[in-house]
Amino acid sequence: MTLDITIEDGRWQDAGLEALAGEAISAVLAHFALDASMCEISLLACDDPRIADLNAEFREKPVPTNVLSWPTEDLAAEADGGVPQPPEADFTGEIPLGDIAVSFDTCAREAAEAGKSLADHTRHLIIHGMLHLLGYDHIRDRDAALMEGIEILILGKLGIANPYMSEDAP
Repeated sequence: MTLDITIEDGRWQDAGLEALAGEAISAVLAHFALDASMCEISLLACDDPRIADLNAEFREKPVPTNVLSWPTEDLAAEADGGVPQPPEADFTGEIPLGDIAVSFDTCAREAAEAGKSLADHTRHLIIHGMLHLLGYDHIRDRDAALMEGIEILILGKLGIANPYMSEDAP
């Protein structure tokens, strides 16, 4: 796998982002039986001001967020709850999936608020971003249920608890 990581915020280096990203991305690619040696992904590890700028530029939402994704190709299914098209190799034989940006500030805050480790929440956000690159989304109800179910499966394989289940749930 070609994973191009740009670390703009040194706290990500201290958090071991490279290893966390490698684990999360490898788990997603394995789940979909994609040949990791053919896949290309870029990851920007930044802070809230930077991700707020990106969110404003690309989504017209000038606020920080935890993760953003820019898929190389729109693979989304037309029907709500439908399975996206699988990615295909380009003329070079590579599968360029796209770009992900993750904010340390928001990720750390959310992890602390939820009582989760920064490492587990980071893996979750990268998995979430990867699913967006693969055509999954959570705007429509059935799409959201499908995407969350896949996240839960992949996270479970990494030994990470269901992030959508609250402590108060029966």
